[in-house]
Amino acid sequence: MGGFFGAVSKRDCVLDVFFGVDYHSHLGTRRAGMVIYDERDGFQRQIHSIENTPFRTKFEKDMEKFHGTIGIGCISDTDPQPLLVRSHLGLYAISTVGIINNAEQLVEKYYSDHGHQFMAMSSGNVNSSELVAALINQKGTLVEGIRHAQEEIDGSATIVLLTREGIVAARDKVGRLPILVGKKEDGCCVSFESFAYEKLGYEGVYELGPGEIVSVTAEGFETLAPAGDKMRICSFLWSYYGYPNSDYEGINVEVMRYRNGSIMARSELENGTLPEVDYVAGVPDSGVPHAIGYANKSGQSYARPFVKYTPTWPRSFMPANQDIREQVAKMKQIPVKELIAGKKLLFVDDSIVRGTQLQGTVDFLYESGAKEVHMRSACPPIMYACKYLNFSRSNSDRELLARRIILELEGEEGEKHLEEYADSSTERGKCLLGAISKKLGFDSMGYQSLEGLLEAIGMDREKLCTYCWTGRE
Repeated sequence: MGGFFGAVSKRDCVLDVFFGVDYHSHLGTRRAGMVIYDERDGFQRQIHSIENTPFRTKFEKDMEKFHGTIGIGCISDTDPQPLLVRSHLGLYAISTVGIINNAEQLVEKYYSDHGHQFMAMSSGNVNSSELVAALINQKGTLVEGIRHAQEEIDGSATIVLLTREGIVAARDKVGRLPILVGKKEDGCCVSFESFAYEKLGYEGVYELGPGEIVSVTAEGFETLAPAGDKMRICSFLWSYYGYPNSDYEGINVEVMRYRNGSIMARSELENGTLPEVDYVAGVPDSGVPHAIGYANKSGQSYARPFVKYTPTWPRSFMPANQDIREQVAKMKQIPVKELIAGKKLLFVDDSIVRGTQLQGTVDFLYESGAKEVHMRSACPPIMYACKYLNFSRSNSDRELLARRIILELEGEEGEKHLEEYADSSTERGKCLLGAISKKLGFDSMGYQSLEGLLEAIGMDREKLCTYCWTGRE
């Protein structure tokens, strides 16, 4: 995924950008960057790896050098950014969030025969923000260029630019990710997460619509290109990625998760599938509010049979090496044995993607003396790797737990019945639950239904992207 924050002020804005970006650290684990503009000294930029050290630790020493009244920063799970770009449109900094599925085709289409070149990363791929900037620079204005880039990209591109005059922010063309504008007495900001600017004294004044482009200065904001009619905001923002305090389209993340857990328990009560357990618990961290909602509705006690040790390893989807990730995940899980030994436990997790860390969790619970372990996922079975954002990206859909199990159950024939497998009320759906329970060692397994998840979010279904569950937007 990735996150961003920018500020334009009548005073020095470096601290606002620093803390605003830091508040997006949950959205990425690879790179972070800041660019500050000062009218006298120009652009100042720094990019660091944050794979082994948190954002604030890496950038604290840079704070003494940064100064200026305009700045942007980002947390990135992909490319080093923000980039500084010089073109006929002027000198500007650019940061992007999204995925370009057709990057190689775009390079071939527009640049292969014209003497252009791109700096390749160690993977050999082109930096996505550099490619977006190249597409923008084909047009006569920034607005025309941004529109051109977003139309040409297969995937998504949320774009934030820093110029000498202010910030230009563009939400991706169908609004898969949010951009919000905040304002206080001496300036304005743009942000992915709403709580980031609220803690800095800004008041939320505007949320961009899909495809909308705005200019932000210290005095306020102005729409440069209007929003489109089609919205497909990512449903997974509420289930997992979003921070509890944040609101998207006016819907709070934590409230949605409580509601989602309650709907899951309501469904189990109606269907007679609610197991009798000693405790309901959440897989920390984002599974916890779903579990609280589930416990409150089911009438069963909530507890924390294990906690995560986070002072030294605060980010759950780090590091990149899978073997080290699994070892770190194991080391972070600290059991409260008095709440596990001899107990029947039901855990709610925000989602189940590949199931590798979940296998370790259930093993350690049984090693700690659990009598029964029941598992519930707060969203439907993930059947498709996301092709719009950096969630559930894999080399193959068959790396996903549900797809692997379906292949084991029915081979290639199962690929024709994914919708049926995703529905727990069907025979194939029940078979999938049983097979996952057997493979991972659960006493029972359950998924939230798509209808239940959409009810918990509470938005018009046509405005929500559900691709990772259905293969359709």
